[in-house]
Formats: sequence, structure tokens, C-alpha cells
Amino acid sequence: MRTVPASTFSHLKVKSYALIPNIPYLGRESRSCLHFTTSPGLLTSMWATRRMASINVSSSAALTFELIARCSTTRARASNLTLPHGPVQLPMFMPVATQASLKGLTPEQLEETGCRLCLNNTYHLGLKPGQDVLAAVGGAHKLQGWNHNILTDSGGFQMVSLLKLANITEEGVRFLSPHDGSPMLLTPEHSISLQNTIGSDIIMQLDDVLVTTSPDKERMREAMERSVRWLDRCIAAHQNPTTQNLFCIIQGGLDLEMRRECCRQMLARDTPGIAIGGLSGGEAKADYCRVVRTCTEMLPDLKPRYVMGIGYPEDLVVSVALGADMFDCVWPTRTARFGNAITKHGVLNIRNLKYATDFGPIEEGCGCICCREGGLGITRAFINHNTAKETVAAHLLTIHNVWYQLELMRNVRQAIIEDRYPDFVRQFFGNLYDSDKTKFPEWAVEALRGVGVDLIDG
Repeated sequence: MRTVPASTFSHLKVKSYALIPNIPYLGRESRSCLHFTTSPGLLTSMWATRRMASINVSSSAALTFELIARCSTTRARASNLTLPHGPVQLPMFMPVATQASLKGLTPEQLEETGCRLCLNNTYHLGLKPGQDVLAAVGGAHKLQGWNHNILTDSGGFQMVSLLKLANITEEGVRFLSPHDGSPMLLTPEHSISLQNTIGSDIIMQLDDVLVTTSPDKERMREAMERSVRWLDRCIAAHQNPTTQNLFCIIQGGLDLEMRRECCRQMLARDTPGIAIGGLSGGEAKADYCRVVRTCTEMLPDLKPRYVMGIGYPEDLVVSVALGADMFDCVWPTRTARFGNAITKHGVLNIRNLKYATDFGPIEEGCGCICCREGGLGITRAFINHNTAKETVAAHLLTIHNVWYQLELMRNVRQAIIEDRYPDFVRQFFGNLYDSDKTKFPEWAVEALRGVGVDLIDG
């Protein structure tokens, strides 16, 4: 870890991947990949000196993390994360391309949304096409024609969804293949071997995942402690630490002391990044917020913080305020296949009959290629007409929904950089609930109040 005083830059030029307000406008879809060589004067004009007395940077063999701004009220941060396949800007949402494709989108279409880091799943890729095919093609980047970054889940989450078919022991997870019913064993070593072959930029440890609502405290402790032991095995098995970043995963259910204990154990292993796992499993949102805040309060400033399985817009906005950086979820793409569009005013079911003669865009003012002026000119009526008949409606809504999620996080980031995140949060919830504060979810009101943002009286 190194801390570089701002005065150092009086003789240097610095690479900045921030969204820079006074750089000429180059198009909304290009903003997430802009990079400029900027002068120290421009940097200091962007970030208030009181918040940026120093530029904080940490580096490992395959990752550089630069903390560029903090919210002066909440725990929100903005940072630059440089990975082997290029820079990404945090906070960020990662679309989920489970089996090396985002359903309905080509790699070029995904790239046009501004996505620079997507998620693949080790469990599914290990089953099909399998490790031999992945090795022959040269990894998942080449398999899917994706030139940007990939994060792979280890397969641990599938323990929850496939638990009826799985038997978890210290050795690993024994389960029956959903393809042919043959017995299989996923160990920490095998998970890492698969991910090394996949070639993802961020790889996740195999962890023992237990649904957060489980009342079995003894089993929860066993899962937490086993996840720590499995991390040690993952570290020992990792063959590509100079090109792939292994993240640990903090477990412990809803027990805050167990989470703290797991944090201490995981931090001692000093992985390049840290994930908070085992959430989004049916727990109350207030409990979710307590776990995220408890963990982020213990995590080092100069490492990325990834909360797994989170994708609802209000969850993203609150989680950023609690100090988290990275998120993923299948919901934006899955809900598109049911005819639902995510907008700043909530989710619209475009299958509803009232949209059959609505010739407006999916969302007024949206910058996606479906909605923007000069784009495809897609109307709600067109989507309504095709949702039950053609896959094109699902494809177009997927483009829109992914754009919405990524644009939301770009706006979140800019609000943090400009130190106006509390105002951004208030505006976000006002738009989502038509300024009716009686509809604001209590869990969000309380979580945000805990970090200095009063949604009701602010």
C-alpha cells in the first residue's frame, strides 16, 4: 500500500479515469471508458481539496485500486479499479452473463452500454462447455468475444439453489450433475483450477454458503469457519496471481459478531479484494443493511468491496452509502424477459394493455440506444406488441435495463465526486416514490439516517 501526497503531482501528469465535467462531451455511451492525461490543476478543480489532501493508491500483482473521492456525509466512495483487461470505475454494477453470454445481447451490444466488467459463473462453465474446451479456446474472454474484464463466481452460491442435490463436507461439495445426473465433486482446488482456465480477471474463493434465514447457528458458524479454511486452500491452489485477482468472501449470516470474526480472519489473508457474501437470501432489508455496514466498517480503505447478488436500484443506492463498491445480480436481465422496464420512477410492466397505444420511448430522457433521440426509436407500443410473440422485446428491454443500471452507477459516482451524494439520494427516492415520503421504505430511511442522510426531514 502506498499513499502519494497531492504535492507529488506538481511535477507529474496523472492518468485519470474519472468522469470529468469540463472535458468536451463525447456521447453518453462513451463516458465510462474515457481516459485522459490530465494536469494537476484539473484534478484539484474536480475534487475538493479538503476531501483529497492525498491520492490513495494500492497495488497488487494484477490490480490497482485508487480511491479518488469520499462523500463527506455518508460512507460512499468513488474509486478507479485497474484490472488486466482495463480500467473500471467504482461504484459499479456488473451484469451477469452466467454461461458466457448475457441473454439476448451480443458482446458488442453489452459493450455499448458502457459495461467494462461482467460476471460469468464457474459452476455452469465447468459443466458446459467444460474445462477442456475452455483450455482449448484460450479462456472465457475468447469464448465469448469479450475484450473487457470478467469476474467469475466460484460456484458456492449454487450450493443454496442445488442443496437438495448437494452434500457439503470439508473436502468440498458433492452433487449430481443437472445435465446427466452423474456424481460430481467441487473442491476449493477444483474451483480455482476452473477459474484459472477460464482466465477471469477477478476470481472468487469457494465458500460454504448457507441461506441467511437459516435458524441453525451451529451450522452457520461451521459454514463461516469452513469458508476461511477453504480460502487458504484456494490461495494455495491459485496458479495465476499475476494475472488474476482472488477475492475472499465474508460469511456469517445475520450474526454481526460472526461477521466481524470472519472479517478479521479473511483480512489476515490479504487478498486483493473483499466480497460480502451470503446475503440477498430472503433476509429483511434492515438486517441486510446492518450486515453490510458492520462489514464495511472493518474493511480497509484501499481495497474494492463487493456485495454479492444485489441489483435492485434502491438497494444499490443505499449500499453505496454504507460503503460498498461493487454489485451484481441477474434481476435486471431476468425481469426484462418478463416485459418489465426499469425506470427512475420504478418498474413498468410494458405488457400492460395501457401501453398498447403508447408511442413514447421506454423511458423519457434515457440515453440507451432504444430510447435516446437518434437511436432505434423503440416505443412502448412496439414492446407491448412483441412481448408475447417475439424475443426481440426481451432483447430490447435487456439493453435498456442494463443501461439503466450502469447509468445509475455512473450518476452515483459523479455525485460522490462532486460531494452531493445525500442530495442525489433524496432525489432518487423522490423520483422512485413520486415524492410521497410516506411510501419511502422504512429500512432505507433507517439505514440512511444511520449514515447521516435524513430522507424524511432533510
